[in-house]
Amino acid sequence: MAVAKDYWGFFAGEAKRGHSPLYERLALGMREAPELQALAARAKKGQPHANILFGAVHYLLLGGREHKLAEHYPSVRPNARPDGDVFPLFKEFCGAFERDLLPLIETRVTNTNEVARSSTLYPAFDFIARENGEALHLIEIGPSAGFNLNWDRYRYSFLRDRNAVIERGPRDSKLHLSPQLRGDSVPPLAEQFPLVANRIGLELNPVDLSKAEDRLWLKALTWPEHTARFIRLDGAIAEAQAYPQRIWPGNALELLPVAIARELPPTGAAVVYHSHVTYQFSEAMRAQLNETLTTLARKRPIYRVSVEWDGEGNYPVNIGLYDGAGEPTKRTIAFTDPHGAWLDWRG
Repeated sequence: MAVAKDYWGFFAGEAKRGHSPLYERLALGMREAPELQALAARAKKGQPHANILFGAVHYLLLGGREHKLAEHYPSVRPNARPDGDVFPLFKEFCGAFERDLLPLIETRVTNTNEVARSSTLYPAFDFIARENGEALHLIEIGPSAGFNLNWDRYRYSFLRDRNAVIERGPRDSKLHLSPQLRGDSVPPLAEQFPLVANRIGLELNPVDLSKAEDRLWLKALTWPEHTARFIRLDGAIAEAQAYPQRIWPGNALELLPVAIARELPPTGAAVVYHSHVTYQFSEAMRAQLNETLTTLARKRPIYRVSVEWDGEGNYPVNIGLYDGAGEPTKRTIAFTDPHGAWLDWRG
């Protein structure tokens, strides 16, 4: 990937906004550590250097590598009281374990998938089902381990001032999501989940949840202070192992026409969706996705649900409708937190 002049400063800002003082401090230290920047640059093309390097270090610590650096990671030492500046310890750890870090940096990708985003996707699917009146055929671009394909396996409590305003989903679910509602509006969710007739994931680098190292890598990509995210991840893994979904390996832009033509019957609402995926696409890839949906819509209408950064610090929940008649319509039904912590309904 092309690294911005102050990439590490930018990531420090992202870590601060994401409530990770640890990664904020590490990123600021990386600005003055060219040897560690070179180590991070060993990541595969297109992969974000910070996430890969920090994830690789986290992976080794979670895997049991002994070092004083672990005292600064709440995910590894929950009751630790770290002393001193963390960056010298981080630098020392990278030097001591470089041989173990390199294979991770050079081969792994940022295929984490925050399952709390299901609380953002669910209202969009409900919106489409109420508008269209037919069963949904869901195709997810970039599902990673498929957690958000299982969105209707989870229990939801939409909260206001810590009180549940809306509750939906199976009470015996292994995962309970509790997003806060912002603003004055409440999503008008139907009493029952929409009927889903098909669901398929298209993923360049699928996660094999049967492998302990893949499960550990997902945890390593979670920021160390985000305790609740680790709890959600365990629940999502349990549901995914109980209800595995179809995930096709390969380039989603190439697989999408095949999936729609081969797998979807002529009736029902075709829905292509993605969350926090297209930031990794080039401009040409984003244009290709739009052109592909425009072409496919000549044979049947296609809904597109997207939850992506808008370039201005916001994460709108957009629903596009491609109907084969020119440019797609686009409606912003909500704004959300990047990790699904809150929802501001506008629909």
